[in-house]
Amino acid sequence: MCKHILNVQVQIRAVCCKKWFDCHECHREVSDHEIYKSDEIVFACKKCKKVFRKNLKAFEEADEYCPHCDNHYYLDAVQPKAKVVFDLDGDERTKTLFHDPRQQRMDKSMYDGQVYEQ
Repeated sequence: MCKHILNVQVQIRAVCCKKWFDCHECHREVSDHEIYKSDEIVFACKKCKKVFRKNLKAFEEADEYCPHCDNHYYLDAVQPKAKVVFDLDGDERTKTLFHDPRQQRMDKSMYDGQVYEQ
């Protein structure tokens, strides 16, 4: 399971060390060398578990799918990234760092914690 790309659909075989990895970052973490770049890449589909080759110089729209099971493997990568939000609206009570915007909305109420009497 790749921790760098959450929606990875294939594994790639590194030409340099002949090992399988989900992404080049996974290769970097366990290897003492950089991944060798090649025009022809060997993939293993995670859905059907079959291996296929693709030439990146002649890559077409139809090549975005596994030739065995039609799984769409060429996707925009979904990466886990932390999100930091600053709220500096002038009120001293809200000049804090919120890690999650949902928490910020829960902390603020309509009356900002004050009780108004008529």
